[in-house]
Amino acid sequence: MPGIKIVTDSTTDLPKEILDQYNIEVIPLTVYVNGETYEDNVTISPLAFIDKMREAQDIPKTSQPSIGVFVDTYDRLGANGDTILSIHMTSGMSGTYNTACAAAEMSASNVQVIDSQMISQALGFQVIEAAQMAEEGHSVESIIRRIKQVLDFTSLYVVVEKLDNLIKGGRIGKAAGWIGTVLSIKPIAMLEKGVYTPVARVRTYSQIVKTLIERFEQDIKGKMIRGIGISHADNLTLAQRLQQEIARFTDVPVRIRPATPVITTHTGPGAIGFMYYAE
Repeated sequence: MPGIKIVTDSTTDLPKEILDQYNIEVIPLTVYVNGETYEDNVTISPLAFIDKMREAQDIPKTSQPSIGVFVDTYDRLGANGDTILSIHMTSGMSGTYNTACAAAEMSASNVQVIDSQMISQALGFQVIEAAQMAEEGHSVESIIRRIKQVLDFTSLYVVVEKLDNLIKGGRIGKAAGWIGTVLSIKPIAMLEKGVYTPVARVRTYSQIVKTLIERFEQDIKGKMIRGIGISHADNLTLAQRLQQEIARFTDVPVRIRPATPVITTHTGPGAIGFMYYAE
């Protein structure tokens, strides 16, 4: 009996053991740094990439997967009649979703493409939910409905050391008004409808933690927490400080992950992403 295969891209920040557990197919984006080309989180690790980025004269660049890679993947996975659910990073920051849609039209397989409107582990929340439901035998329609619910219940905050990478990469979103801000200010933004939206500006790590925890505490009141993740661009210290504060409110495990090179290209070193969903 035909089943459902889950496809995503390399910005999910999910550990290999989870990807393997649910047979999730990952299509990597590409990063360019110091004249070299790498497959995101495949041919270069997150921390090795940060080292190269710090040495580089220019900010690295990223590229979405080619349409041919998508078509080949869809044709291969759907050859036995399986339906493919392809869930990708927000279309507000990458053309990956649009390329996946075009490939779905070209593929001989039955492919449904979803714009997660998220990145990092917040995208991963949707991917894991879809994979679990597919394993349990749910229909594509019910999985898509559930994914949209997960999106509605998800919050994602991004804190960057400086705005340079977001500006030069064209990912500044609604935070354009912060261009030219004092260098000592650390911007906090929320990913809202797929784009960065300003939340606060602080000066210290303590203020970052305080601001994020206040929002977390407010958001989870009367709700059941389904997932918590922190991704960081070589800032494990801040990630762990935030994790310690989260533990005051819940015993739900916090997954700390190094951000993939593509995400780090956009945020710059020192950034963290704090994401959770509660319903």
